[in-house]
Amino acid sequence: MKTAIVGSGNIATDLLLKSMQSSDTVDVVAMCGIDSNSDGLARAKNLGIATTSEGIDALVTMAEFADVRLVFDATSAGAHQYHNELLQSHGKRVLDLTPAAVGPYVVPVVNMDEHLDSPNVNMVTCGGQATIPMVAAVNSVAKVEYGEIVSSVSSRSAGPGTRANIDEFTETTAKAIESVGGAGLGKAIIVLNPAEPPLIMRNTVFCLTQTGEPEAFRLAIAEMVERVQQYVPGYRLKQQVQVDPISDADPIRIPQLDRKFTGWKISVFLEVEGAGHYLPPYAGNLDIMTSAALKTAEQIGTRVAA
Repeated sequence: MKTAIVGSGNIATDLLLKSMQSSDTVDVVAMCGIDSNSDGLARAKNLGIATTSEGIDALVTMAEFADVRLVFDATSAGAHQYHNELLQSHGKRVLDLTPAAVGPYVVPVVNMDEHLDSPNVNMVTCGGQATIPMVAAVNSVAKVEYGEIVSSVSSRSAGPGTRANIDEFTETTAKAIESVGGAGLGKAIIVLNPAEPPLIMRNTVFCLTQTGEPEAFRLAIAEMVERVQQYVPGYRLKQQVQVDPISDADPIRIPQLDRKFTGWKISVFLEVEGAGHYLPPYAGNLDIMTSAALKTAEQIGTRVAA
């Protein structure tokens, strides 16, 4: 399936290199950006990919664009609305790597098959791709009343697009924790860590349930980790899953729910090591986002071919 990439930053460049090195289904034939000096456009050109630094308006006039079936948008949430409208007018399917959330949220191991025919699918956020599978795993055992995630990424791996989308990151991820992960209420926090040397992506997931068995939670989480590892090999638990009882004598108060909570608190600690296609392995936030996008695009390509 011939594809194009809108954007030439960290995520776009990692996606380009990953698709060329590891996919037999996705064929990137064009890439556009707005910075003529960007490393992404230079790398794409050196690899024989058609490029333009005049943005998406120039992309749609390129000869290679005629055969494109799907376009990856790796720019910003603010720009995506226009990009999507233009691409839809040309009959192109769109895979959105920004937090714009124009189309339905997709997390491959949770709900990919539900949206393969959608004209626009949204990959949530890097934090969402890392943590929502864990919320969904817990929810498969007992209803998650509240799910909270904290994603910490190296500031070196956060480009201008990521930094411009902090508010959208928290809002989109929280909504997807609910609509995809199954939580009654979701909350998301992102931390850009300036530590040197850069630290690997870390994620913490807290879930509150009223029922369930500790070993059932641990088993469901372990099985979900293995499923994510099939397309993100560097995805792993940092330590054993903690399942702690919440007693009537010492309940947890959730202000947003206006209630005191008893039952179980499940704590999951993850790290994501990148494959190093573009940035070094500490940039697991890039790797899980582009890996999830490529996995989804490959399934769309298979559906299109069928």
